[in-house]
Amino acid sequence: LAHGFGERYDLPLPLWLYVSGGGIVVFSSFLAIGFFLQNREIISHYPTKKIVGILNGSRRIQQGMLGILGLASAGILVLVIISGFIGTQIPSENFSPTFVWIIWWTGMAYFSAVFGNFWAFLNPWYVLFSFFERLYRLVSRGGEISLKVPYPTQIGCWPAIILYLSFAWFELVYPESAIPVRLSQFILVYSGITLIGMFLFGKEMWSRNGDPFSLCFGLIGKIAPVEARVSDPQICKECTAQCQWSDGVCINCSTCYFMASPIDREILFRPFGAGLLQSEKVSVPTMIFVIVVLSSVSFDGFTSTFLWQLVFSGVYGIIPNVTVTGTIGLVGFSVVFLAVYLFFSALMSAATSWRMPILAVGTAFIYSLIPIALAYHLAHYFSYLLIQGQLIFPLASDPFGFGWNLFNSGDFVINIAIVNAKFAWITALISIISGHVIAIYVAHFIAMRVFTERVQALRSQYPMVVLMVGYTMLSLWTLAQPLVEFR
Repeated sequence: LAHGFGERYDLPLPLWLYVSGGGIVVFSSFLAIGFFLQNREIISHYPTKKIVGILNGSRRIQQGMLGILGLASAGILVLVIISGFIGTQIPSENFSPTFVWIIWWTGMAYFSAVFGNFWAFLNPWYVLFSFFERLYRLVSRGGEISLKVPYPTQIGCWPAIILYLSFAWFELVYPESAIPVRLSQFILVYSGITLIGMFLFGKEMWSRNGDPFSLCFGLIGKIAPVEARVSDPQICKECTAQCQWSDGVCINCSTCYFMASPIDREILFRPFGAGLLQSEKVSVPTMIFVIVVLSSVSFDGFTSTFLWQLVFSGVYGIIPNVTVTGTIGLVGFSVVFLAVYLFFSALMSAATSWRMPILAVGTAFIYSLIPIALAYHLAHYFSYLLIQGQLIFPLASDPFGFGWNLFNSGDFVINIAIVNAKFAWITALISIISGHVIAIYVAHFIAMRVFTERVQALRSQYPMVVLMVGYTMLSLWTLAQPLVEFR
């Protein structure tokens, strides 16, 4: 009922024109980008400007600021868990569901796209493990709490893929995901897995390979016009993250940043989206992770269409269990998305006379899908954040639903008129088309870097533009469908 509540808004033009118009815009952008982007030089050094501020200050100021951020983040994690267990089980009156699903999951993606990989400073599990490390060193006089077991590099970020799928399943399929106690139980299990992973392999290694949120927000942070780096190249040479650019510099690498002294740490402005153009080596598991993130967001939108209800009814007739049917749909979406992407990667390889293996093409161009993932996140959840996110004001005063009014905001009334259906639709339309246009630009730039001949670079983009145009039209069709969701 909550999904269907609000102002009705009908398309201002026929469906066929609306869908084909979006496809034409994306195709036209391909023609324009192909004509104007002809510089064959590899741009490794884009213009940057150092931000003069607190985070570029003295060691004491930096430690104080990072300490405050870490303490606040860890404190909120504890509050979320406790409120889920002892607070009211009415989701809208408990701090836990609103903060996790609206403020954190929805808001942090947008925050990362604007301010960069700030999650590296806010990650509460990283903060808690760092605290335990310092405490253990103090007690044991320099001992290491982590076993530092060599991480099997051949599995890459598969632990993060599995944990992200578990998180997406809990959010999109599990019928009690909004119940506070269930959410707290899930967070406790995830916290245990994360802390054990850090204990076995070290906090840096696990954050890069086993923590899906560090990986997800780090990838989105590549879009942001803000980056963190260190000025001493020797630190990057000693970095174990293996995220160096072709010139040996690490960008937005928390390992390097925390190893460096404050005078070597820098926060810089850069061109928007410059992080997507970097020449770092991308692994096959990372490629799969990006596909899984994109497919889960698309699955959330697809479940609101009549077509999904037909598929759902067919599977449910064979397996009469809502959760199992939803699980098959979520996993099936990821498999289909991966198969389609690899199919078009094969077409791109064939268009360039098979100069690159299929997986090499897939990993080389996977960053071009990150703007689309963010665009879908914006299309699906932005209005949700603006309206439902207002609940955080009264809940901050009464996190457990006990009738408190700690900050005198308990009487705050949500303004549902802050956005209307027309605004939500236009925002979704613009974000979806813009995401695909940016993706085409990034893909073309990567092609100019990967292939030695301009003709080969252009040919490689023919299958990509077909994929982008088709995906745009399918997305706009999904956006135009009436809400018929049930789970």
